[in-house]
Amino acid sequence: MKAVVALGGNAIVGKERKASIEEQFYATKSSMAGIVKMIENGWDIVITHGNGPQVGAILLQQKFAKDIIPPMPLHVCVSLSQGQIGYMIQQCLANELKKKAIKKNVATVITQVMVNKNDEAFKNPTKPIGPIYGKEEAEQMKKNYIMGKYGDGYRILVPSPEPISIVESGIIKQIIEDGGIAIAAGGGGIPVVAENGMLVGIDAVIDKDLASEKLASQINADALLILTDVEYVYLNYGRSDEEKIEEATLKEMEKYYMEGNFPAGSMGPKIKAAIRFLKNGGKEAIITSIEKAWDAVNKKAGTHIYK
Repeated sequence: MKAVVALGGNAIVGKERKASIEEQFYATKSSMAGIVKMIENGWDIVITHGNGPQVGAILLQQKFAKDIIPPMPLHVCVSLSQGQIGYMIQQCLANELKKKAIKKNVATVITQVMVNKNDEAFKNPTKPIGPIYGKEEAEQMKKNYIMGKYGDGYRILVPSPEPISIVESGIIKQIIEDGGIAIAAGGGGIPVVAENGMLVGIDAVIDKDLASEKLASQINADALLILTDVEYVYLNYGRSDEEKIEEATLKEMEKYYMEGNFPAGSMGPKIKAAIRFLKNGGKEAIITSIEKAWDAVNKKAGTHIYK
């Protein structure tokens, strides 16, 4: 079985999004347990991951150092975050595999993702990145960034265009077919557009789950496993009448989605990705917590969506 496993950003930095590199390494190592069990049991794996907290931090580093070193644009910051997080996952996974005496090559593929330069998202930035700021700090940052309300605070908002295709899908598929493990499409991939037949980076952050679906479809994965901070998808989440979804058909999930059950800034993109994956030929989409990854694969936890 071939699966794309999408790790949520909170898996590495926590909800406060201000973890030190030591804390990020520890969290990354902890998130590998379920993935290693999948590999141990014969699954072919591609790992994707979020980068909202990290790319936001890198962007701020550019801002504060601009008088010393020329700042890098957002699409380059996305590539930097791919290298940073890919390195952590690559090292932690390789170490865990070594403990199990599993001989597998692990490689991070710096991944570009085609988008449409005329995508409406460029006119309406909605993707939150970086840490959460207080009201006073956010007011100061409005001089340089678009800020949006996020929980009890504020975060930087950037464009989030739709992914069209994964540029490096061929080599990622080849790594899997050769028995390796690929870490790819990190942070939704580096957004690029075509200009006169050439690839050019563009400033945006693509939704990680939608890019993961695009990759899963292009490499003909059997399953899309989306790992987040809740064990199940819920209807009426956080209300007294909330109801967990253990199994649902594609048709049922489409109905729930169209009824507005899943917020755009939370579960919405994950459900959208699951729906697209199944429509594009995937066999199963699973959404669960990182801690329950292996249980979910064995149908003992998580929300399972089928055709």
